[in-house]
Amino acid sequence: MRVFITGATGFIGSHIVRLLLKQGYKITALVRDQSNLNNLQGLKIDIVKSDLNDPKIAEKMQGCQYLFHVAAHYSLWQKDRDLLYSYNVEGTRNILTAAQQAGIEKTIYTSSVAAIGVGKPGEIVDETHQSPVEKLIGDYKKSKFLAEKIALEKAQQGQNIVIVNPTSPIGALDIKPTPTGDIILRFLRRQMPGYVDTGLNFIDVEDVAWGHLLALEKGKVGDRYILGNQNLTLKQLLEKLSEITNIPAPKTVIPPWIPLTVAWIDETILAPLGKIPTVPLDGVRMAQQKMYYDSSKAIRELGIPQSSLDIALKNAVNWFIANGYVNR
Repeated sequence: MRVFITGATGFIGSHIVRLLLKQGYKITALVRDQSNLNNLQGLKIDIVKSDLNDPKIAEKMQGCQYLFHVAAHYSLWQKDRDLLYSYNVEGTRNILTAAQQAGIEKTIYTSSVAAIGVGKPGEIVDETHQSPVEKLIGDYKKSKFLAEKIALEKAQQGQNIVIVNPTSPIGALDIKPTPTGDIILRFLRRQMPGYVDTGLNFIDVEDVAWGHLLALEKGKVGDRYILGNQNLTLKQLLEKLSEITNIPAPKTVIPPWIPLTVAWIDETILAPLGKIPTVPLDGVRMAQQKMYYDSSKAIRELGIPQSSLDIALKNAVNWFIANGYVNR
């Protein structure tokens, strides 16, 4: 069976590609001209160069039975607002319409827990929760909400689409890196004098890949599945990293007003002057909420693995060091 996949060069996408190859699938990967192909080096796949908004994308899907739509533009910078909606929302609409035209039998759409939102402070939420779009912080979360809404509408109209919502993945091949990878990197580089009082749900990226394949095999049309594992405070994550690396974990809690002030100056004063901002305002606002999720539906209905986060963290640390992200 042949799979068409978007986002194959990225963190989650490259792990899905590797898993599918091991399971005997043939793969056609859609990549943009400017994409970094390092995560696909040496893999026996077919590559087509195009874009999510290509009006002729259906032609490139011919001969494929399944679609994994993993690609998304991730940015918390307010200047990227238009790009987020063009790529995440309109790109998703175009690729799902093309899948229908190309006769794709089943589509797995990679949404995010960002589209679900959060509950009351400290509350653990599942797939039945939905924050109103106006309560979602930032255009990235709003764009993922709107894209998921398109996928759900198409599923309700009869298209075979299953939605998966990964939490915060950890592991090797985090090439960009992701926000979680950035936390690990800053810790390894000793650039973290303190931490904010926040929390996230984390999962081994290889389990996220399995969640996608299991959604293809067992997922119900129009349903969404949170692909996650363990809810941890940022302090707990940093303590785990300290145990793995012997680097002392920061002990100072940073009050919210400090990063908020820095982010406001970065985005409203320095960025318009042409200086590259370092702290996104939306990122700081998000960090004021603990983003905790319940993955029991994906465990129960799909059988998603729940591998050790310690091993995932070790894989991430070793990969960053081996690939020159950290000066030793």
